[in-house]
Amino acid sequence: MTDQVIRYGILGCGMMGQEHIRNIQLLENVEITVLAEPNAGMREKTQALVPTARTVEGLDELLEANDIDALVIATPNFQHAEQLLGIVSRCSLPILIEKPICTQIDDVARLVEAAKSHPAPIWVAMEYRYMPPITLLLDLLAQGEIGQRHLFSIREHRFPFLHKVDDWNRFNHKTGGTLVEKCCHFFDLMRLMANANPIRVFASGSQAVNHKDESYNGEAPDILDNAYVTVEFDNGTRASLELCMFAEGSRYQEEISVVGDKGKVECLVPGPGRFWPTDTLGEPPVAQVISSPRDPKGPKQMEVPVDPTLLEAGDHNGSTFYQHQKFQRAVLGEQDVEVSLEDGLKAVVIGLAAQEAIKLNQVVTLQDNGLSF
Repeated sequence: MTDQVIRYGILGCGMMGQEHIRNIQLLENVEITVLAEPNAGMREKTQALVPTARTVEGLDELLEANDIDALVIATPNFQHAEQLLGIVSRCSLPILIEKPICTQIDDVARLVEAAKSHPAPIWVAMEYRYMPPITLLLDLLAQGEIGQRHLFSIREHRFPFLHKVDDWNRFNHKTGGTLVEKCCHFFDLMRLMANANPIRVFASGSQAVNHKDESYNGEAPDILDNAYVTVEFDNGTRASLELCMFAEGSRYQEEISVVGDKGKVECLVPGPGRFWPTDTLGEPPVAQVISSPRDPKGPKQMEVPVDPTLLEAGDHNGSTFYQHQKFQRAVLGEQDVEVSLEDGLKAVVIGLAAQEAIKLNQVVTLQDNGLSF
């Protein structure tokens, strides 16, 4: 890597924006120069993380800066599409934009068209790809550890949505729905593991427990807190998601398994350490990957420790740092974008299809419902 210093502008300095900042600060040859955040409290909190950066209130002022080499967008979901459209029409900077890249199907074609002429990398932040245990899982699949892959399963049992600025994450119209906001990560992993595109989505879900006693300006939250989703892919493989967001204290937050014709591999990922009840259950468990070949029979278990400094920098098992390492190399022209705009949009499309399947109580075929591109 060259010694060129990359100067970052950050748009959106809430919880995830601050995680990006802490991880960027762990990189070499970087400087965060401008922080754009309309909320005064968040501006003050983030300024304490980066005392040398100047703060502005919004996108227009950010784009007027002449000391930025790359942008990170970590604003609320419903703002992503319009902000990205505005940025690519006004500048040629590399962009890392948080998932989901949009929340409505009407934005997909607009984003695809607008991005065609953008000369710099656009990287969609899919942190789950870069969690060390999931990276190991993906490597084992690529090496043919279990032969031809057939069935994929992801189970996430976790805590409810956290409070965010103005409680935007309590409503479908601002998040795209739980299966877009939270689960586009998993639909992205499904596509990656299957090496295929989805054709049909089955889903069932509800708001059973969380946020039912909350009200914001007279409006009650309407986001799902549990769901089952099955996705069929165009190569004949199938994937399932089991989501429960009222399962605090689960030993493993994510459990991923892939079954092939020569065996099975499982990935066990603990949730953020700051939510682990250390007073009663001890230290958080270490992530594991377990490979179980058919011949000879018997599991191989691999623990996947993560640098404590990276665990302290965010809630995603070090993945935000590893993602930024690769984005930095992409900005410098040393590697290709690994999570493209198309990857991010396809994950959103699966999530929107799952939300629609629950709403309509029917199977959604993507091509027939205008949910493919």
